[in-house]
Amino acid sequence: MSASTLSEVNERVKEASSWVPLLRAEIAKVIVGQQYLVDRLIVGILANGHVLLEGVPGLAKTLSVRTLASAVQAQFSRIQFTPDLLPADIVGTLIYNPQKAEFFTKKGPIFANIVLADEINRAPAKVQSALLEAMQERQVTLGDETHLLPAPFLVLATENPIDQEGTYPLPEAQVDRFMLKLKIGYPTREEERRILDNMASTAPKFSVEPVINPTDILAARAVVDQIYIDDKVKDYVVDLVFATRRPSDFGLNIDNFVQFGASPRATIALTLAAKAWAFLQGRGYVTPQDIKTIGVDVLRHRVIPSYEAEAEDFTSEQLVAKIFDTVPVP
Repeated sequence: MSASTLSEVNERVKEASSWVPLLRAEIAKVIVGQQYLVDRLIVGILANGHVLLEGVPGLAKTLSVRTLASAVQAQFSRIQFTPDLLPADIVGTLIYNPQKAEFFTKKGPIFANIVLADEINRAPAKVQSALLEAMQERQVTLGDETHLLPAPFLVLATENPIDQEGTYPLPEAQVDRFMLKLKIGYPTREEERRILDNMASTAPKFSVEPVINPTDILAARAVVDQIYIDDKVKDYVVDLVFATRRPSDFGLNIDNFVQFGASPRATIALTLAAKAWAFLQGRGYVTPQDIKTIGVDVLRHRVIPSYEAEAEDFTSEQLVAKIFDTVPVP
């Protein structure tokens, strides 16, 4: 790419990202700290990727998603996942009308721009499978009819750690459909003090104004697609994903610790997420550091540790960190 073309892309990025600080400021009215979480939720919106948030109860996961949805002038729905939830409760169903002697479609809450799947791992696998088509194809099949979901369509899901009471592990096929998996930690002492000031009321007031609409998001995505990524950086992405499958090819002696590596979907997700991250920084090109910054969130749920790794207390995050430390940076 020539220098003049790159400067044009840079200008387009600066213009198209003018709403980002406004959105951050609007979310900050309600959410104290959690910059890591907020930035990656915006990456999900920009890169057209679903986001999974994991953390113990009470860390404002649900509140963050609700606040984001309020700041985006879009259709929002919330699904509370429970052990007795049915697939029809999510995607909808066909209902028979005896007067007309025909079936009509009753659409479920999945038909929205932003869908909050709250405590997603508290429902069994048959319910999770109802989400697969919606998340990957952006459509739902009811009976013999296929219904397209509105654009943009984003699933933002929260889950409790798997060792919490009443949780089910999510199927690998579904987890792979999340572009990012975020691990949410406790706030700092200063942040918790500010949370106390803001929230310690019997009726805390949240006034969030919409600052963008679906048209702005789709326009920003068109600019994200134009962001330049050099061939060397593309090769770096492919090397990272290949290193999750065959670490020994890159000099890592951890093959027996990896049960499954990342799929080609991870290669696409890492590239798109890095472009969205560059957009957030106001840049028209991707650097290797962008890949490193967002890479752990893209790969942590796609690298499945073996039983041997679990016996040695090796987590998927530690495996991914080793890969990032070893694969040569261009």
